[in-house]
Amino acid sequence: MCSLGADLWIFLLLLPACAPAHPAARPPAGVDECAEGIDNCHADAICQDTPSSFKCICKTGFKGEGTDCEDIDECDNEFNGDCVHECANISGNYRCTCYDGFKLAHDGHNCLDVDECSHNNGGCQHTCVNTMGSYECRCKEGFFLSDNQHTCIHRSEEGLSCMNKDHGCAHICRESPRGGASCDCRPGFELAKNQRHCILTCNHGNGGCQHTCNDTDSGPVCSCHPKYTMHSNGKSCIEKEEPESNSTAASDMDKRVKRRLVMETCAVNNGGCDRTCRDTSTGVRCSCPVGFTLQFDGKTCKDIDECQNSNGGCDHFCRNTVGSFDCSCKMGFKLLTDEKSCQDVDECSFERTCDHTCINYPGSFACTCDKGYTLYGITHCGDINECSINNGGCQHACVNTVGSYLCQCHPRYKLHWNNRDCVEVESAPPAFVSPKAILRCVKNGGNERCFLSCQSDVHSVPGLHDAFSLTCGSPVPLRSQNGRNNESLNADVATVRTSTTFKVTEGTCRVRRSDLNQDFSQQKGSEKHNVLYERFCFVNITCRSRAGAGQKGAAKETFLTAEFEAELNYKEVTDSCSFTCARRKAEKRMRKTFRTLRKAISKQQFHARLSGKELDVGKKSSRQSDSQEMCGTGQVRVDGKCVSCQAGTYYDGDKEQCVLCPNGTYQTEEGQITCETCPGPETRENQRTAGARYITECVGVCPPGEFSADGFRPCDSCPLGTYQPDGGRTSCFPCGGNLITKHPGSTSFQECETRVQCSPGHSYNTTTHRCVRCPVGTYQPEFGQNYCVSCPGNTSTDFDGSTNVTQCKSEQAVWGGTGRLHRVHRIPQLPGKLPGKHGMHVEH
Repeated sequence: MCSLGADLWIFLLLLPACAPAHPAARPPAGVDECAEGIDNCHADAICQDTPSSFKCICKTGFKGEGTDCEDIDECDNEFNGDCVHECANISGNYRCTCYDGFKLAHDGHNCLDVDECSHNNGGCQHTCVNTMGSYECRCKEGFFLSDNQHTCIHRSEEGLSCMNKDHGCAHICRESPRGGASCDCRPGFELAKNQRHCILTCNHGNGGCQHTCNDTDSGPVCSCHPKYTMHSNGKSCIEKEEPESNSTAASDMDKRVKRRLVMETCAVNNGGCDRTCRDTSTGVRCSCPVGFTLQFDGKTCKDIDECQNSNGGCDHFCRNTVGSFDCSCKMGFKLLTDEKSCQDVDECSFERTCDHTCINYPGSFACTCDKGYTLYGITHCGDINECSINNGGCQHACVNTVGSYLCQCHPRYKLHWNNRDCVEVESAPPAFVSPKAILRCVKNGGNERCFLSCQSDVHSVPGLHDAFSLTCGSPVPLRSQNGRNNESLNADVATVRTSTTFKVTEGTCRVRRSDLNQDFSQQKGSEKHNVLYERFCFVNITCRSRAGAGQKGAAKETFLTAEFEAELNYKEVTDSCSFTCARRKAEKRMRKTFRTLRKAISKQQFHARLSGKELDVGKKSSRQSDSQEMCGTGQVRVDGKCVSCQAGTYYDGDKEQCVLCPNGTYQTEEGQITCETCPGPETRENQRTAGARYITECVGVCPPGEFSADGFRPCDSCPLGTYQPDGGRTSCFPCGGNLITKHPGSTSFQECETRVQCSPGHSYNTTTHRCVRCPVGTYQPEFGQNYCVSCPGNTSTDFDGSTNVTQCKSEQAVWGGTGRLHRVHRIPQLPGKLPGKHGMHVEH
């Protein structure tokens, strides 16, 4: 029997403990119902084995007797689940969310302000000011904010009333059709009684409050969650400091007294232990699992914050959890299998990361675009519409192409060597005009050798692995079908076009220096009857190689696709042979030439002279190692990677390296195998600088701000009222609108003395002499320009008056519930910060 004390409360305390201090082990016949799975605990309960039976305990986040558990709605209380903004209940748990303009803190409950100005300046043209839950755009002195709340308009002496008067509007000034101005407010504000000022409401950035916002007659009033206290600024909230209890020591002493009076055992209430309880000769002993530490009371287990010691061993971020911790990495890094180390993510290794070229950086990456394209968004490249930029500098017509553009001339004019000006064709053209390309094939018995000579406008466009493209001249625009077939047409020439493909077995797309024999050029006289000539105004040769069928290492097959354009002069038509007849003869003559060319290519006897360099086309390089991947045309291997030769250089096949363009030549593009010859004999003789990147570096070419009849020196300065931004031009552009320039020799429209100074996002109208906002789909990043730049590719802007290409965004088409196609535009995040569910605008 147990020994009972005299006091009744000691009796009551000892009564449940009438058991041996060291209970006997469970009989061998004992059954662990939890392990056998024969308990009746609920699916959301934990089964705990006891010496005599088992008991069911509902999991955290659930309530009930264990055999029946239901979810606890943590959000259904006066504290809103301790969430400072919004609380969402989930099974066995809950989640806190924040309003627009805020982000969830690491504790998962508090909400912190998002600094929108840290990314792209918030889209503001001048100054971005971050506010609690939102942001505002502000302008420099002399400017005021436009209706779109992002761009700034220059105040002027002339123009509309909102531009030149102190209208007194706090936010937006709108002009009425009949004149005058009225004020309006941004979303989230209300217009005051004076119809000028704007009153803040809780709908704008939560009223500037971090936690709770309440609208009153005097404006928003902020308050904090019960566990927080208001900061002195009346908007922010800080955590309360828990007061220390003076009764702790007395309470601990009382527990120690009771422990001596009462013999504890793990069989009763787990011995009072939080976690593990073990009976000893001196009573129960509590212990804690890994990740917890036992407190001074000997019962309670407290979580260890591993992040306080050496950041938990994490490379980047450490987040403490109950009983453990989690490591995470900065954006652009990934967590390794040790769950502590962070490794840079090579975004460029993913497919389609960038439209064109991807450059990886630690934790980030950058995209670059090919020439003729510009970057928009982060990864996309869109075609630049050069014709929208001052008409591409063309004197007459400008035609935009993918990645480039072409200048074209009106009838009776031809394109100058600078490819921008148009010069009048003389009424009596010379008997022979030097063509842009000559194809000469020599047949000597069964051996055919062909030689392509390009004298000007030569371009080598390097492609991917085993691919290149050579272009001589510019394609002639197609004439109308009716005009081409009309033999009484007034035009002097028509175009004959042919395209064909050649196959070269065991060849490769390689352009290298040719070892052409000296006697090749001498065969013209000795074997005149076996020489075929054909003159072309445009030639484009594209080469692609692919592996042959069968096993790896099989011979490659090379395909050369050639496009030819020849001009047929109407003056060659005779009474006995009409224009149609002459055209058929020309096509027949071209087909005969191509048959010879096909035989020459099949025997790898196709040569080319590009700007004075003799080259083999489509011939396998003997120096190329089979084990090493071959670089593209105009590329060299640097540190194991193929790199294109820079502008001002070309790839020398003999030296197998990039070489500076010699005196008298220049090269504006990368990855080229030749350099362009400077026009005019004077430039080649006098130029002393190698590695020229632009034609304007050729000595003798008129610099920007000057012109001459042929584009060469001596040059005249552009007269007052005109300007010229390019070199080698034959004329200057007028300012228009009777405007004059500050001085002769002006190089841009910005030097024209306009009546108002247009700010970015606007273009100057020389007819009305006012600044016009760039329409939707265009932008202008500079001051004082007379044009707006079109957005690249199929992109557009969300508002007019855009100032940067970053404001160009892709449009997406989506299908509505009615089956009709809707056009969805992204709405810009104005300072009003519309809620996320209202952040789309749909047009039918």
